[in-house]
Amino acid sequence: MYLRYDLPHGLTTSLAEASHPPGCDFFMRYTFRMTRTVVGVLRGGTSSEYGLSLKTGSAFLDALPEDRYDVRDIYMDKSGTWHHRGMPMTPARAVRQIDVVVNALHGGVGEDGTVARVLKQSGVPFTGADAHGHMNAYNKIHSRRLLKDVGILMPHAVAFSVHTPMVSGDMAQAVFARFGPPYIVKPANEGASSGLRIAWTIIELPDILADVLDAYGAALVEEYVVGTEATVGVIEDFRGEELYALPPARIELPEGAPHIMHQHHHDASLQYFVPSDFSQSEKASLTEAARRAHTILGLDHFSRADFILTKRGPYLLEVNALPGFYAGAAMPHLLSSVGATVGQFAEHALQLARR
Repeated sequence: MYLRYDLPHGLTTSLAEASHPPGCDFFMRYTFRMTRTVVGVLRGGTSSEYGLSLKTGSAFLDALPEDRYDVRDIYMDKSGTWHHRGMPMTPARAVRQIDVVVNALHGGVGEDGTVARVLKQSGVPFTGADAHGHMNAYNKIHSRRLLKDVGILMPHAVAFSVHTPMVSGDMAQAVFARFGPPYIVKPANEGASSGLRIAWTIIELPDILADVLDAYGAALVEEYVVGTEATVGVIEDFRGEELYALPPARIELPEGAPHIMHQHHHDASLQYFVPSDFSQSEKASLTEAARRAHTILGLDHFSRADFILTKRGPYLLEVNALPGFYAGAAMPHLLSSVGATVGQFAEHALQLARR
């Protein structure tokens, strides 16, 4: 019987088992190395969530046990260049000796389907959704169409782009004809509340709308729904369930904050109460909506859905195909509430990717 493994610098060799007795340090060292799964953690990226991605990637790098995984840090800089072992290189070369990739990017090319297509072309399995699922979830205008078509409750909204043949004042009047202020104005392709603005009156809306369109190219104007912030994570094939829903968390914002802001993710100022004080019927409606959204958007392995819970029921705000695992993110709290760790989650996600 012969054992094969990769030596440093890409050299490959084979050794007869009988020629290296159990006490041989060389044999033991490389046998240990070859039995571990080589995992590449891809982090950084091109979006405004670059810093959060670095932290999520760091959480995975620290969480995977060394005795079972040889974990490699694959870094994408803000220009989109991939780096491995401190050297810039093509994506194909960066993942050449990797068994499976953890996609720990947030936003930008990490979530718009670009990286998923690159990894699929490389032939290396990866965690999270494929390109189609990412495109469905990342563009808020497109995902709204898919989700509302199946009856999922979402805030009223009107979408615009820089190609809309209207001035911002006319856009504001078109929104006002549909529903009244206050308004949430958000970019169509950003996460973690990046670029989100509030127009408290119709007078403020044209300038805010123009600013968001100039900066991001497309904008969604939503009604400001008053209620309680909540979030639900779902994991595929976990604990005997095809689509396991983690307990909903109630999110408490810093005092005086009218909504979740981008800075709240960086300074870990959001509080997650899980188990929550929601009623059983509220928990059931939240988890059912999260499961349906995951399925309708064609996501894979896991996702997290954000809601505003009202007396009418939960309003779905958005679905995150690659939720954060940094300090202050929701998913570590949701996992802890059912006695699971980020490391256990990461190992499960790797199994789903390789399967």
